[in-house]
Amino acid sequence: MTMENLKYRFDGGKPTPGVTAIVGVLGSGNLEVLVEPAKLGGACEIEVSTAAKGFGTIWQAVMKDFFARHRAGDIRISVNDAGATPAIVSLRLDQAIETYKGKHK
Repeated sequence: MTMENLKYRFDGGKPTPGVTAIVGVLGSGNLEVLVEPAKLGGACEIEVSTAAKGFGTIWQAVMKDFFARHRAGDIRISVNDAGATPAIVSLRLDQAIETYKGKHK
C-alpha cells in the first residue's frame, strides 16, 4: 500500500513542555499520534502518513484547527493514519497533546 505523506508547520505557538506521548492504535479506520518535544522556535511541526490519498486540504483544515485551539509550540507531531475520519483525528490529537502535557496518565 502506498502512503501519502503530508507536512505542516505552524509558527507562533507557545512553548509546551511535556514528555513524548503516543495515543491511538493503528488499525482499520483509526490512527496513532506521537507527540515529541522539539526545539523549533515556538513552531509546531506535523507530519501525516496516510493511506487515504487526495485529502490534503481536509488534513490541513484539521491541523490548522488543532493549532488554533492549542497554540502548542516546540513540539513535533507524527500521525500514522489508516483511514480515520476528521472527528477521530481531532479527538486523537487532543488526547495526544493532553497526554504529552501530563494531564492524562
